[in-house]
Amino acid sequence: MLAMPSETLACPDIGRQHRLAAQLADMIPGAATIRVSLNDPKQGWPHPHAIVKDEAGQAMELARTTAKIAARWILRVWPETDWTRPHTFALADATLTRSDLTIDGRGR
Repeated sequence: MLAMPSETLACPDIGRQHRLAAQLADMIPGAATIRVSLNDPKQGWPHPHAIVKDEAGQAMELARTTAKIAARWILRVWPETDWTRPHTFALADATLTRSDLTIDGRGR
């Protein structure tokens, strides 16, 4: 695939993002969004952290391993993203948006 002068691919691999959404939906039934950051509140250093919510916006309980795997997979699909800020991955449309302007669904 041709690259633009900025070294980014001319056509982003959207199929990869949709495959990831399908894999995560299979791995975490009922999940609608996954909020990913490198600020795990239980760690004193940058560490992948994920908060999964269902369609109603309620947080879902996950095993620690499952949450870490989901966060790492998302981090790998968007390596160019500024991960110093949290982002939310919507499984329905496979989109990633910055989510540091809200905290747990509430405005600052």
